[in-house]
Amino acid sequence: MAKTRISISLEQQQAERIRRHAERAGLDLSAYLVHAATRQMAETEAVEAQFAGVDALIAATEAEAASVPPEPDAAVGELTEEERLEVEAALGLVYGPDRTGARPGQAA
Repeated sequence: MAKTRISISLEQQQAERIRRHAERAGLDLSAYLVHAATRQMAETEAVEAQFAGVDALIAATEAEAASVPPEPDAAVGELTEEERLEVEAALGLVYGPDRTGARPGQAA
């Protein structure tokens, strides 16, 4: 198989660091970079394969959601009494019962 040359550019400090690691691994620079890139590709492919089913499910769900027409906005004032009480309770949790924004037990 014919080899192909690839040229990369990087900062001097990065180059020296990579050279030191290649030497410690007992590899020349090209072999070290090919090994590192091949390992990264294998890890990426393994992760993609593991999550392929989840990714497909998300894509299908997003496509289905895009085809559902939006619900019309409820007109203001159409809350039931129960809904109004729920909103008041939620606002009380956020702002406190006196609506000053102070948390219970803290000064306003």
